[in-house]
Amino acid sequence: MLRSPYSPPALMLVLLMAVGSIVMWIGVPLGLVYAASQLAGSSRPSVGPYLLILIGLPIGMAIVGKLLGYLDRLHGKLTGRHEERRRSAWLRSMRAERTSTTRGGVLDKVMIVSVMLAVVAFGVWFFAFAGSSLPT
Repeated sequence: MLRSPYSPPALMLVLLMAVGSIVMWIGVPLGLVYAASQLAGSSRPSVGPYLLILIGLPIGMAIVGKLLGYLDRLHGKLTGRHEERRRSAWLRSMRAERTSTTRGGVLDKVMIVSVMLAVVAFGVWFFAFAGSSLPT
């Protein structure tokens, strides 16, 4: 059943992907830093909190990334943009068409927008609110 990409279920999936991207870039690192701060008993912690962040960050981001991929595939099936498996580039003929026929899903656009907003927010914070760390 094909639906419009602007149907309420499709828009809800896009909203979930946007929230998921924020959780991936902000929630996972801040959550791990908070957990490590609760684990540390002093201002000079042992190696445990550092290992928690070092190991937990890629694992947490991979889990959120897998969930975002699942939401993107679900959105593709819901809107009828689900593509069959693509062949790897090295398995294709050299004489095949040179133009790419693959289209990215909505997750690509959501992640690009979230990274752009993060860069803009960082720039605003850095130039407007951060202040100088140089001695005066």
